[in-house]
Amino acid sequence: MFRLDAGQVYRAEALEQLPWLEHGFGTRSSPNWPGASDLATLRQIHSNQVVLAESAGDLGEGDALISNVPGVTLVVRTADCLPILIADPRNRAIAAVHAGWRGTVLEIVGATMGAMTSRFGTRQDELVFAIGPGIGPCCYQVGPEVAERFAPFFPERQDLSGATKVGLAETVIRQLRRPGGTMGQIDPSGLCTCCLPDLFYSYRRDGEAAGRMLSTIRIR
Repeated sequence: MFRLDAGQVYRAEALEQLPWLEHGFGTRSSPNWPGASDLATLRQIHSNQVVLAESAGDLGEGDALISNVPGVTLVVRTADCLPILIADPRNRAIAAVHAGWRGTVLEIVGATMGAMTSRFGTRQDELVFAIGPGIGPCCYQVGPEVAERFAPFFPERQDLSGATKVGLAETVIRQLRRPGGTMGQIDPSGLCTCCLPDLFYSYRRDGEAAGRMLSTIRIR
């Protein structure tokens, strides 16, 4: 469950239960969020590349950041793509993921979990996932060249060889829940950025005029 606070920043209940971290999903009404100088950022390239953040700054190209360093704020920028924040309560490690359709079908969330396991000893069944606002299946119409990339995750669908609608968040959840995957806690926002122009920027709706929302996670 997500709630919108007085600063127009969304908070995920699953992450709010962890007193050792801070997080938030910005909106178009929170232009000064997060207002910190210790930001770790990436030049996002729609990949499955995961980068270790041991300090703040521009850390190069990639689409996921992982860290166990207190005081470093991991940041992703979105305007229809999914912002996904991940916490490992046992090892006090975190991740911030930018997942567009390319990153989603490349299983960037799985790559992030693997990097956390390798670096921090993370157990995937203990992770907490907050899947922030992104374009929903109500609005995400794609052509056959994109739709067919989702076929491995939706074997029951017969419409993925042509133009159709797909859901990024549902795809990520299916990846996490499939046999051999994680049984961690998953908290999806259920909010569509394209449907809610007063709350969110949307590249699909606004094109090049769209701004970007910041989503952040930080160990206190």
